[in-house]
Amino acid sequence: MKSMDDIKALILDKMPLGVIVIDRKLDIIFGNRRSELFLKHYKLPDEIKSICRRIFDAISASKLHEVFPGDINLFKRLEGSSSHWLFRFYIGKEPVPFVTVFIMEESLSNKIDLNKIRSQFRLTRREADVLGHVINGLKNSDIAHILEISEQTVKDHLSNIYIKLGADNRVTLVSFLLNYAQLPNV
Repeated sequence: MKSMDDIKALILDKMPLGVIVIDRKLDIIFGNRRSELFLKHYKLPDEIKSICRRIFDAISASKLHEVFPGDINLFKRLEGSSSHWLFRFYIGKEPVPFVTVFIMEESLSNKIDLNKIRSQFRLTRREADVLGHVINGLKNSDIAHILEISEQTVKDHLSNIYIKLGADNRVTLVSFLLNYAQLPNV
């Protein structure tokens, strides 16, 4: 039987969000696979550390709920990204103060019903997973890292997807899907 730590690690590594934990020294003390991929491609916005510093100062002054009475979110477009990103903060105080930041991309795959596409074009679950990442602009190596498969397996899935959807390459595939998503009753 798996331990609770194993289960937590599995959930955090498989979740479609980036998760980082920041300590009082403003160091990242934990990051899941998605956050590693995010940090490989983008710089964490300066506002993240600034907000964390203010959070820790408010905790020290026992004024956390006065300074931050509600949810803390940062919505930002990052240099080098065509997407907007949402950074949602969660404050933990036990056993020591920490801030967890959830990193979410406003992605194209969230605007397309991949389940309908999967059903209509008879894609496997894994092909639909690969397709979602392709739509979001990820490279084969990044898809392989996220899905914990080889790059060759990603290429094999892509070949199958191209055949099933009648596409020659990524550009025609994404173009087809964008047009498909705009059709009525699809």
